[in-house]
Amino acid sequence: MKSILIILVVLFFVITPAYGQLLSDATGLVNRLDVQTSGQTFEVILTANFDITDFTFDKDQKQIILYLDSGLENNLGEIIMPQNLLTGDFTFYLNDQEFFPRVQSNEKISFITLNFTGFGTNVVKIIGSEYLVGLTEVTTETNLEVLPETNLEVLPETNLEILPETFSSDYFIWLVLGGILIIVVAYVVIKVQKNKN
Repeated sequence: MKSILIILVVLFFVITPAYGQLLSDATGLVNRLDVQTSGQTFEVILTANFDITDFTFDKDQKQIILYLDSGLENNLGEIIMPQNLLTGDFTFYLNDQEFFPRVQSNEKISFITLNFTGFGTNVVKIIGSEYLVGLTEVTTETNLEVLPETNLEVLPETNLEILPETFSSDYFIWLVLGGILIIVVAYVVIKVQKNKN
């Protein structure tokens, strides 16, 4: 009974990356890249054991180019790419040579695992077959535009998103479920301690 309780507590407090795999101990630099295109801002997250010195995004080519600097021979990184920024069939180039990182996707993100060798500077190109999926370009001529499939309203001049009430109610539901789980765990701990006495 005690081991089940410990497992529940550990599962409740352990957070792993999107697909449940931990990065190696050598990783840890987190870079949040704000890609601004067509009146939208998207966050691309790179967690790696190398540093990113710069990036560029080309909407016409449907590609993002990452300029990297590494002090290690073996490089490992994970990229979280929003599906509505770039998606579809990806093509990858490392220093102008095609390479094949691992890609896993769901309806919101593509999770890209980069694993390559090479000290110093490297250039990674990520090319998608689709761009701005499910969204429309925001123009400053309209006062407020609702983006399809996301249910988000955007103020074009500031790129501020107004979240609908469903997001706040989702967080409330998670808080309630978390509270219930904590109460159940506390109840089980108390029962186990009383049974020992």
